[in-house]
Amino acid sequence: MKTPKPKVASDPALIAKIQELIQLKGGGYNEGEVADIIDNALKLLTDVRDTGDVKVIQTALRELRYAFRLFAPYNDKRKVTIFGSARTKPDKQEYQQAVEFGRKIVKAGYMVITGAGPGIMQAGHEGAGLEHSFGANIRLPWEQGANPIIAEDPKLVTFKYFFTRKITFIRHSDAIALFPGGFGTMDEGYEAITLMQTGKCQLMPLVLIDRPGGTYWKTWDKHVREHLLRDRLISVEDLNFYQITDNTDEAVRLITRFHRNYHSMRSVRDRLVIRLRHTPAESAITALNEDFSELLTDGRIEVVPPTPEEIEDGDHLDLARIGLNFDRRSYGRLRAMVDALNGL
Repeated sequence: MKTPKPKVASDPALIAKIQELIQLKGGGYNEGEVADIIDNALKLLTDVRDTGDVKVIQTALRELRYAFRLFAPYNDKRKVTIFGSARTKPDKQEYQQAVEFGRKIVKAGYMVITGAGPGIMQAGHEGAGLEHSFGANIRLPWEQGANPIIAEDPKLVTFKYFFTRKITFIRHSDAIALFPGGFGTMDEGYEAITLMQTGKCQLMPLVLIDRPGGTYWKTWDKHVREHLLRDRLISVEDLNFYQITDNTDEAVRLITRFHRNYHSMRSVRDRLVIRLRHTPAESAITALNEDFSELLTDGRIEVVPPTPEEIEDGDHLDLARIGLNFDRRSYGRLRAMVDALNGL
């Protein structure tokens, strides 16, 4: 893969100095992008006067760099983030379900990420086991530290800011499981739906797990349908972004089924490329064009080879692909098409 050219727009003397600094450090990955970060950091000397504002940028960069480095050795392993109440006690049914779910999802080949606190988060780690667990903790003045299972593990990172922590969750998750919880759990669930709805993150399973016979998520879903959907504040296709169950086996099945054939997607110029484990038959491509034509701005859904950009990046070149001129709006229907692809 060729080294990208610096993206800095500064004067040639400064570009030379930045390049000299990078070489003094010994060079490394993504030198062009790093040069751009250095150039933007220097602009803070004149563009941002408030020290508090600069410290936000400084801390965010530090936290994200450290978190990305921590997760990098595990990039080839799929991960499920578990959210739920920190106040759920070990004798509660929901806690035991989270333990059970953590154990089963690891057996299915996934690792587990939680917010590293007590309650549902600790239960997820308890089920998954330390070897398969990550913790993304948050510093709060009134809360305790990380739970005892993950507290001393190197796969724990502690954040100052919620927004850097949220980026880390979404960036490294291949699925999300929500157990009953408070405002934080709701926040994470709504954010995941919003990011998928607007195309700001990869599509992934979002499974809402209730206790057997429980109504926590059913009541939430009723509110969504009777207020958001009925008043046309969302579209019916947006309901595709989440699924509800009270059975941990079913929750695991919903997650693993999502990755049965679908692998990932990437936008390349005006095309959306969907990578698959198996090449669809011609009859399946015909059915996709009949069932999901509204996703297209023009043209057809078709089997395609890797794009030049993917070849340059060595981006999963062994996988099959379909390409389409996606309207970049109908992500709820796109989520339904992923289910269709997994059913082939």
